[in-house]
Amino acid sequence: MTDTRYALLDDLSWPLLNKFYRAHQSPMKAVREAQLWVARRDEIVGALCLRHVSGGHWLTGLFVDPACREQGIAAQLIDAAVSGVEEPVWLFCHPDLRGFYERRGFSFDPELPQAMAERLSRYARSKPMIAMELAPRLG
Repeated sequence: MTDTRYALLDDLSWPLLNKFYRAHQSPMKAVREAQLWVARRDEIVGALCLRHVSGGHWLTGLFVDPACREQGIAAQLIDAAVSGVEEPVWLFCHPDLRGFYERRGFSFDPELPQAMAERLSRYARSKPMIAMELAPRLG
């Protein structure tokens, strides 16, 4: 099995992330003002965005190349991205993904800051969507 490296993408390389998403027909988009995390083998095989928001961080854009799924890449990518984060991390996902995120330490139906709650409400108008939170790790 090929070694997978998990790292923060440098600022100048952010277009590579959008190229990765497009290559897999994913609707995800890299957010320039976010921390862009990638899993690499010879090329990018997974990615996510971690954006600072009021009171914490918002995890978006988690996507793993379908040929590389079921290998723990998403879990390790999340771990790398949230390592050292001392504020809550929120995400919105389809209800079917609740168990996956709970196994990563996220809890369902957190109290969200107003701006995040409003955003979730807007997103949930067009598709099923739930909120999850990873509380800051102490010590």
